[in-house]
Amino acid sequence: MSMLDKIKGLMKGHPDQTRQGVEKGGDFVDKKTGGKYGGQVDSAQQKLNDEFGGRRPPTGEQ
Repeated sequence: MSMLDKIKGLMKGHPDQTRQGVEKGGDFVDKKTGGKYGGQVDSAQQKLNDEFGGRRPPTGEQ
């Protein structure tokens, strides 16, 4: 079992914590890039949240 498979297994059972981590990671990337890749970051966050069962809160409720 690869490290990525282990991480996925740990994340599957904790959708709220996973969503928070994805949001923090995206915010970090946005800050470091000055928001230059905001659309791509948002898309990646959505895909990760869909994959692991976390639901992104509607805009303005973060």
